[in-house]
Amino acid sequence: MSSHFREITCKQALNKLHSRRLPYSWDLNIYRGCAHKCEYCFALYTQDYMPDNDFFDTIYIKTNVVEQLEKQLASPSWKREIVNIGGVTDSYQPIEKERKMMPDILKLLIKYRTPCIISTKSDLILRDFDLIAELASITYVNVAATITCMDENVRQKIEPGGVPSLRRFQMLKEFAKTDASRGLHMMPIIPYLTDSDENLNALYSHGEDAKVSYALPGLLGLRGRTRRSFFDFIRLEYPRLDPIFRDLYREGRLDQEYRTAFYKRLAKIKKAHTLSHNYMPPKKDEGVQLSLF
Repeated sequence: MSSHFREITCKQALNKLHSRRLPYSWDLNIYRGCAHKCEYCFALYTQDYMPDNDFFDTIYIKTNVVEQLEKQLASPSWKREIVNIGGVTDSYQPIEKERKMMPDILKLLIKYRTPCIISTKSDLILRDFDLIAELASITYVNVAATITCMDENVRQKIEPGGVPSLRRFQMLKEFAKTDASRGLHMMPIIPYLTDSDENLNALYSHGEDAKVSYALPGLLGLRGRTRRSFFDFIRLEYPRLDPIFRDLYREGRLDQEYRTAFYKRLAKIKKAHTLSHNYMPPKKDEGVQLSLF
């Protein structure tokens, strides 16, 4: 089923975040909903109160987001803190090819020397390579790709709207030609689907080849609508795993015994590779604030 689109306006572009665990202070999402349709998507709940609340099938376009962003960046109170772009909905999902909103967003970040993290599962971001390279030459920029699986048969089931994993790695490799930090986000790692030594080693190896700055692994969490939706997916596509997942997540959080065994195994895999597991520090630029994981 293809997505349909509705135009909306927003009261402000940037939303303040108060978590000390995150390496950024502000969130920017130019769309609501996402056509990548990842089965593990944590953000399904964010559309609960919208008129059309199917996160995958209705994409809301914030038509005034550029104007609202400039109001905030031009404010005397703006401290040029790091902005996370696409943390809830991917800014480079297919509709961006038509709407072309990100170039104007990037031009504003350049104008106001604002650091950012851009997270995406698309190589459409390469369209804006020159703008991102320019921004990275004056302040901190992190281009991050979520890549979870090197088996395309599995990848197409769990991320049907995303581009193939190899194309994401090639995108990261291109950004190694800039001053931008490049992140490999191995999240979520799904028990019994993407948690094999073979898959994890392949992800690390491709990350090394792409010259990524760091890799961040993380296990699948299941809450609220995501939990219900993901269990429906498992029951349909991997019925033999259905009782296993219900046992692993019977108390909401992933079983501690599994977690302990997994991270012990992952520690050995990490040692066989050279990738860092922390965000790279920004270039020295007065006003940039960055917290490390």
